[in-house]
Amino acid sequence: MQRRGRFITLEGGEGVGKSTNLAWIVEHLEARGLEVVCTREPGGTPRAEAIRGLLIDPAADEPLDDDAELLLVFAARAQHLARVVRPALARGAWVVCDRFTDATFAYQGGGRGIPAARIAELETFVQQGLAPDLTLLLDMPMAAAQRRLEGRLERSGGQRDRFERERGEFFEAVRHAYLARAAAEPERIAVVDAERALDEVQAELGRLLDAHLEAS
Repeated sequence: MQRRGRFITLEGGEGVGKSTNLAWIVEHLEARGLEVVCTREPGGTPRAEAIRGLLIDPAADEPLDDDAELLLVFAARAQHLARVVRPALARGAWVVCDRFTDATFAYQGGGRGIPAARIAELETFVQQGLAPDLTLLLDMPMAAAQRRLEGRLERSGGQRDRFERERGEFFEAVRHAYLARAAAEPERIAVVDAERALDEVQAELGRLLDAHLEAS
């Protein structure tokens, strides 16, 4: 029987360096001979990416209701799990995902104020018990993360998306919710200080991944 793959998620607020470290994690695991599927949420399939577009579009002609936002997140997740995540895990691949349900509890729960119980109901319905094997939470103070985000946007010439345009109070609430999740599930969620130099951050990520690989 084919051994199930492992599900690794990378979490954190805006500007903490997820994109850079996601690519590094994939290379680190592939160097150990693993098949790695790199994906993201919301998104990961054409239909789920279309839903992502609705979620991050900053257009103000029709504000998106908080409950509608939550349901769109889980609609994209259902499609993503069915088409990408579950098939990859079933064939023994390691799935590395940029954000997953911890982000929903942080952004829609902490940031929007949607009750955790409502999110948990959808989690049970959509995921049917599927959860990450290891979550790497990149964390840094909100002000430092915002400075990094500004620098990234200046270099790329990009514009802030709908979430990136939120105020500081929103991002503080998101960070608090993430850290509360980590405190409640320390065996799954590893908090990584992302304010350090990149080589130090990646050295810690490597240690955490290798320890998980040895234990799996």
